[in-house]
Amino acid sequence: MTDAFRRAFDALPEGTFTGTAHGRRWVVAKTSWADGRSRKLWAEAEDGDHVSLNLYTLRDGRQRLRPCEMSDDKVVAFVLALVPDQ
Repeated sequence: MTDAFRRAFDALPEGTFTGTAHGRRWVVAKTSWADGRSRKLWAEAEDGDHVSLNLYTLRDGRQRLRPCEMSDDKVVAFVLALVPDQ
């Protein structure tokens, strides 16, 4: 996980929003629990593709990315490409 990924993820709005990534429209939900130490992102494209990840902040401050049944590369590329609608 890179600093660019963390900045892009942090910049995404909380809650449900729409946006564009890789030339497709997406509905995205970003939620947080445990005072922001546990964060989840779920996105679904109009064509049915989806992206899902959990991002955990450990007690020592390190972060762990846990994609849900997909590669790290897929979720990182998605977050870096995602542009929320204004």
